[in-house]
Amino acid sequence: MNALEQELNYPFGDTLPEQGGTIEVAPDIRWVRMALPFALDHINLWLLRDRIDGRDGWTAVDCCITRDESKAQWESIFATQLDGLPILRVIVTHMHPDHMGLAWWLCERWDAPMWISATDYNAARVASQSTTGFGGEAAAAFFASHGLTDPEALDKVRARTGYYSGMVPSIPPRFRRMMDGDVIAIGGREWNCIAGYGHAPEHISLNCAELRVVISGDMLLPRISTNVSVYDIEPESNPLRLFLDSIDRFLALPADTLVLPSHGKPFRGAHERVRQLHDHHRDRLAEVIDACAAGPKSAADMLPVLFKRKLDLHQTTFAMGESVAHLHALWHEGKLARLRGDDGVWRFQLA
Repeated sequence: MNALEQELNYPFGDTLPEQGGTIEVAPDIRWVRMALPFALDHINLWLLRDRIDGRDGWTAVDCCITRDESKAQWESIFATQLDGLPILRVIVTHMHPDHMGLAWWLCERWDAPMWISATDYNAARVASQSTTGFGGEAAAAFFASHGLTDPEALDKVRARTGYYSGMVPSIPPRFRRMMDGDVIAIGGREWNCIAGYGHAPEHISLNCAELRVVISGDMLLPRISTNVSVYDIEPESNPLRLFLDSIDRFLALPADTLVLPSHGKPFRGAHERVRQLHDHHRDRLAEVIDACAAGPKSAADMLPVLFKRKLDLHQTTFAMGESVAHLHALWHEGKLARLRGDDGVWRFQLA
């Protein structure tokens, strides 16, 4: 546990759900943990006891990527953890593969509707039918325009045309829209929708004031800072500012709210974690300013400044997007100016 984590409270300690099992974290809320084949090696999913149209059952929040291991774990949960009751509804906090991947299968398996923001539903449909943002020629050209010149890395990005669809092979054909401020009745309790931006197009967190529990999704994680990236489909965006403004909304929650994140362990200390994230990004932005003061820098130039560890290709693409996001935050504030060189690469310098 690092020093920042010690400032948070983990009510379950190091206890984790067993594969195919659950842990009750609050009345009528069960914690599921599934493995991911990435450096970020797990995702937390949530089961909420529910009753819809006179039927008793469960609402599932988030789904994991599509793969046989995840389906098998879900089947074990269906057999042993649902008290013989069905999944009545599938809520997807946002469109990223580890959250959306098996929504189609769960919805078909249980004839259940999917609830998601309209923005993320449509973004998922685009991503599942194209290579935008995740691989292919457009992504490679975007990374090259920000200084990624390694031919092997660019060839791998070009070849990664099925990145999203490989983990999200299908999208449910219908959905129920969630919007900021909506109140959803789940198991006789009210859950308020909190929209967040910067990490995904329109991420929805869910807060239950009665239970003092918030399902934060990827917007508030205890150990790592959520990836905030610029993608080729919106090449001049400012997602870091959107993200930092969004997490401030968690400051309105009671200080002792139990936070259920998508990665890491449930914790209390949302206000402290928001402060830590602001400090983290303020420090990274200061490092960017210092580097650009020494001369114009591309996003690729900033990778060793912002990321001290060795990165694989999967991590490099996320790191490139995040590097551009930090440069853009300062560019949109007028602290940096950008210039495109004769080599076609964007570089940023002090304004």
